[in-house]
Formats: sequence, structure tokens, C-alpha cells
Amino acid sequence: MSKILVLKSSILANFSQSNQLADYLVAQYQAANSGSAVTVRDLAADPIPVLDGELVGALRPSDAPLTPRQEEALALSNTLIEELQAHDVIVIAAPMYNFNIPTQLKNYFDLVARAGVTFKYTEKGPEGLVKGKRVIVLTSRGGIHKDTPSDLVAPYLSLFLGFLGMSDVEFVYAEGIAYGPEVATKAQADAKTAIDAAIKELSAA
Repeated sequence: MSKILVLKSSILANFSQSNQLADYLVAQYQAANSGSAVTVRDLAADPIPVLDGELVGALRPSDAPLTPRQEEALALSNTLIEELQAHDVIVIAAPMYNFNIPTQLKNYFDLVARAGVTFKYTEKGPEGLVKGKRVIVLTSRGGIHKDTPSDLVAPYLSLFLGFLGMSDVEFVYAEGIAYGPEVATKAQADAKTAIDAAIKELSAA
């Protein structure tokens, strides 16, 4: 049975389309897999600190003593990475904000991307160390952006996740949310259909 880590990043809490899809996925998966292990981390409700000049020094190998703030950031980074490695399926709720991912999600990425821990450089180039994961990205958008130059979310996430070793990535889209209730309802329904198919695969694995 798969262990699922859900990363929420919307600032809209229960009003968020992406959060609603994440909750639907969890509910459907747990209904089909009694006693399943699901961890939910809400990056908006419990935000990750912004990487700055002080904190970056905590994430790089060094013999220099750490400040209390650096020690706290390093401990959090270790916790996030251990959590990431401990789960088989990573569900990322990633709404599009101004054509890209929310700051809350980027802050998370900045703390889990660590040389020698989640990736390393070799003679053949970078190698991701977070392997054997299946990633499902739930991305909601006010407009229609899939497969167009305005979609910076999917290419960025594919690149970043692949850099860390996660190449099995599926995107579930809920687009046109701002076009009115009818379009938003259809977008949610289409996304839920895609989620149902993904859950069948996970349950059969």
C-alpha cells in the first residue's frame, strides 16, 4: 500500500480549487485503501521560511558554527527531506499564481534541494537522489494555459522534480476557473475523473 504525502500551497484554504482536489484525492484513496497512510503538509497554513543569505549557509556543507536561526532551518530541511523520502507518492497541489507556482511551494523546494542530500553532481552531470516516487500534480488556473507558452508551472515542476530524481510525474489540470461557475464546475469534474483513474492505478500497485 502506498504512503502518500500531500503538499498544499494555496493561500485560499478551503476556498482553494487545488486544495479541494487534494482533499478529494485523499478521501477517495482512503476509501479504496482502508488504513492507508496519508500525510498532509499545508505550506500556506504552516509556511516554510524564505531562503536568504543567512539560511543558505545552513544548507551547504561547512565547518562554520551555525546561528540559532540556521540550526532551526537545517533541522526543518532535514525533516522535510526525511518526510519526502519516506513516502511513495507525492501529491502536489500547485495553483497558478501570476503564471507560476505559489511562493509557499517555492520556499519548500528551496529547503529540500540540497547538494549531496537530494541531488549530487557527477562526471555525467547532476543526479537526483529522491528516486522511486510517483508524483501527481494538481494544478488549478483561472485561465486556459495547458500546452501554451503561458504555462510556466508544468515545465518548471517537471524540470525541478526531475532534477531531484522524480521523473514519474502526472499533471491533473483544472483550468478556466475564472470563466464562471459552469466552466469551473466542469474543470473540477474533469480533474476528479483524472484523479479517479490515478487512484485506480495506485490501488492496484
